[in-house]
Amino acid sequence: MKTKIILLILGAIPLLNSCQQTTSTDPSKIEKGVIKVTILYPNGEGKTFDMDYYSKNHMPMVASLLGDSLKQFTIDKGIAGRTPDEPIPYLAIGYLFFDKLSAYQNSFGPNAEKIVSDIPNYTNIQPVVQISEVLK
Repeated sequence: MKTKIILLILGAIPLLNSCQQTTSTDPSKIEKGVIKVTILYPNGEGKTFDMDYYSKNHMPMVASLLGDSLKQFTIDKGIAGRTPDEPIPYLAIGYLFFDKLSAYQNSFGPNAEKIVSDIPNYTNIQPVVQISEVLK
């Protein structure tokens, strides 16, 4: 697995250390049309994030709850901003991949309460969620 990937975030190119975990396919082989749910944890004063809990407990629990509808998940750990003197914009970013939007909606809906109630176990950040279709 790649240990470093470059992402375009807010017009900048911050370097992120990838803590990738997948449930099935290689993340470099994400196909056009796949639905990607991006969960961003913005950095800021007083914000905390327990990456160990997130990667070893929360995301595996989410994967288990979402079942076969989830094709894979990956996790990025923020390590730098656009320039050496800028803070990282996000402490972490999680990605969930599905074949279609209804697969996400049908699997997340019944499990939303359990998933959301686990958030205080690893962070005090209100995550920002973006649902996208992979174009390329």
